[in-house]
Amino acid sequence: MIIDYMTNPGLIFLFSAVVICWMPLNWRRCFTLLIPIITFFYIISLNPGDTQTINYMGYEFVLLRVDKLSLVWGYIFCIAAALGIIYSFHQNDRIQDVAAIIYSGSAVGAVFAGDLISLFIFWEFTAISSVFLIWASRSESSYYAGLRYLVIQLSSGLILLAGVILWAHSNGQIAFNLIGIDSLAGKLIFLAFGIKCAFPLLHNWLQDSYPQSTESGTVILSAFTTKLAVYALARGFSGTEELIFIGATMTAFPIFFAVIENDLRKVLAYSLNNQLGFMVVGVGIGTELSLNGTACHAFVHILYKALLFMSMGAVLHRLGTTKATELGGLYKSMPLTTVFCIVGAMSISAFPLFSGFVAKSMILTAAAGEGYWGIWLVLVMGSAGVMHHSGIKIPYFAFFSHDSGKRPKEAPTNMLIAMGITAILCIYFGVYPYTLYSILPYPVDFSPYTFAHVITQLQLLMFSILAFIFLMKVGTYPPEVASTNLDTDILYRKFIPKILNWFSKSIYTIISKNQILSDRWLEGFVGLVKKYHGLDGVLAKTHPAGFMVSCVVGLLCIYLLLYLFG
Repeated sequence: MIIDYMTNPGLIFLFSAVVICWMPLNWRRCFTLLIPIITFFYIISLNPGDTQTINYMGYEFVLLRVDKLSLVWGYIFCIAAALGIIYSFHQNDRIQDVAAIIYSGSAVGAVFAGDLISLFIFWEFTAISSVFLIWASRSESSYYAGLRYLVIQLSSGLILLAGVILWAHSNGQIAFNLIGIDSLAGKLIFLAFGIKCAFPLLHNWLQDSYPQSTESGTVILSAFTTKLAVYALARGFSGTEELIFIGATMTAFPIFFAVIENDLRKVLAYSLNNQLGFMVVGVGIGTELSLNGTACHAFVHILYKALLFMSMGAVLHRLGTTKATELGGLYKSMPLTTVFCIVGAMSISAFPLFSGFVAKSMILTAAAGEGYWGIWLVLVMGSAGVMHHSGIKIPYFAFFSHDSGKRPKEAPTNMLIAMGITAILCIYFGVYPYTLYSILPYPVDFSPYTFAHVITQLQLLMFSILAFIFLMKVGTYPPEVASTNLDTDILYRKFIPKILNWFSKSIYTIISKNQILSDRWLEGFVGLVKKYHGLDGVLAKTHPAGFMVSCVVGLLCIYLLLYLFG
């Protein structure tokens, strides 16, 4: 069904961004909050099967494609945008406000785009707009982190464009449906999605850039880019088995970095990698249960990850740091922030009655049901790991642990409201999961609160807590050290500078050793140029017209001879 009067919900955000550029602060606050609310109710009015198409240059551009998969992401993206806007009410930064609206709207637009060209356009808008949220910190480190982020994100877009062109050329259409990795075009599109999803070895842009943003910018950033990539993978590459092993790797490797990391916002960035791994595994398995689990996990993950980033953002706002070595004992003066952080920690750790439990158990059940027992074991270990670095480490070292002696004020009211709403949603979806299950892409025949699920998860969590306590008591838990841990960024922080330094020194040595010879060559070259092109050079002299005519006639004669005897 083609519906002419409907259009992509993301355009509501994008057109509104033009308006808020000129609004004073109070009007801007109210209007920016209305944008995701209006868009949310507009999305509710849409029905699966609604489309808006345009035929141009022989291709069908699907500006609006509504189905249950796109609706799930549309709902949560609007909710995340609204919560992020409330959280940022304390700031007066026009550039950051406009960038957040464009970024959110581009992500919403992308999930309702039904063709690859429209997807590419929104894809690039998310990259360009989001970098301003990193630069909003206005520090030297955020400037360079933003540049690196922009290069990587635009590279993803260029690879996507190359894949789309090849796909359109080979298939004669640009519909964004199942693609697969059998063709070169599919592989390029897969790589573009993988960069934005922070696949292993392509992931460090996330840890490099997100902690450099402002307290509110990081909350917005955590919701959209990587989850948009998960949506794109679910749409174009569901059932691709390679994703199962990529996702398992994503689930496992961040644990080690997160445990030793001192910057708690960077810990959450590594935890984000870990949680994305669950979603990627679900896409790779490709069954209805696993895809429902991926959609459900993406939905709740946006909420509890935002809540954790909000709590650390409140700490950053009051103290100017989120380094574990500089925090501790904050529960005495920031009790509400402490409670909200614990709710987020319990949600991400998948405690029963919290949102993470009702989503993660679907993916674990799908992995076991399809016989991927090795992957299931990795996911279980990943669950124990996330309990350590996000469920315990974040609230413990920030609000308890050693008393830093710092007594900051409680978070601003707008931050507390945003955290409170998010915490309520985390608990609500954990207690009433069928509210969320009802909007998933496929019919749900799954109960998370079975005896086996609950007992297995509680055993895992209790053993994780006991292991943490034991390691802390015996003093073998990795201590918080004020240092910079290197990941794949060792390439541009260490190796590449060393290679460039060695290369420049080698060139300088070669030049210095051959200075005399090079001077002679240079003098000879200059002399040769002067001989022919200098003021008295052969080619600088003026010749009579008869001489030039003779030259032309001679050339014509040579040409005729070559033509006759050639």
